[in-house]
Amino acid sequence: MASNWAASALNWWQEAGVDVIVGETPRDWLSAKAKAAPAEAPPVPAALPDTLTGFNDWLATTADLPFAAPSARRAAPVGDPDSGLMVLVDMPSPEGGLLAGEAGALFDKMLVAIGRSRETIYLASLSPIRTPTGIIDDKYLTRLGDVARHHIGLVAPKTLLVFGDFGGKALVGAPVAGARGKWHEIATEKGPIKTLVTIKPEKLNEMPGIKKLAWADLQMLMEELK
Repeated sequence: MASNWAASALNWWQEAGVDVIVGETPRDWLSAKAKAAPAEAPPVPAALPDTLTGFNDWLATTADLPFAAPSARRAAPVGDPDSGLMVLVDMPSPEGGLLAGEAGALFDKMLVAIGRSRETIYLASLSPIRTPTGIIDDKYLTRLGDVARHHIGLVAPKTLLVFGDFGGKALVGAPVAGARGKWHEIATEKGPIKTLVTIKPEKLNEMPGIKKLAWADLQMLMEELK
């Protein structure tokens, strides 16, 4: 009976998920518990390069960015940094590169409407790496905003056009709905940069009825660029 009772008890514990009855090494159960080792402080990010060429090389290779991984594709900034107009999107397009596909085609039309082309602007992204979901969690925006602010300072454009909620929240503290239709100033190491936040082309393609809002923003931009 005793052996049957013991076997029954062992089977009960095994079904409950206990698969090791005793440890392999002796333990003094009456001794004070050992203190857990303190967590290591996260590494302090290295200073960002102070030239645009060096910074863009850093963007292409650094592991000190959200979403950085050996297999992650990155999109480099393109265009003319001396053009006076910098355009910042949130991340690369699903097709690769910055503002590609249907959104890119609409963006090109928007540029023509203000007398510009991709060759006569400087186009960059808040994150050079596209997230798997196409969404940037708020917890990453501070770091990405700091990096973007340094980038903007190196370019020192006359005006900055920011597309979308993520860039708006990272740089002026508000999504498009609360930021568009008015000028902002972004503090950089080279001084304040006049900034306009507007609706990104992807959203305009999804909701054609709000294109008039983006056009009003572009008219403000044209006035400033004169």
